[in-house]
Amino acid sequence: MMPDLGKYAGAVLSAYGVSLALILGIVVLSVLQARRARQRLAEAEARRDAR
Repeated sequence: MMPDLGKYAGAVLSAYGVSLALILGIVVLSVLQARRARQRLAEAEARRDAR
């Protein structure tokens, strides 16, 4: 299933690993930022409705 990467196997596989880690980090940060934004929006709407 996996192609023979020869002497470049370490470099290629580590590049894949770093890329996957960075993509996962971006996804996690995006989810956290969306949660914070949703919470701030709910707080702002609650203040608006309290008036």
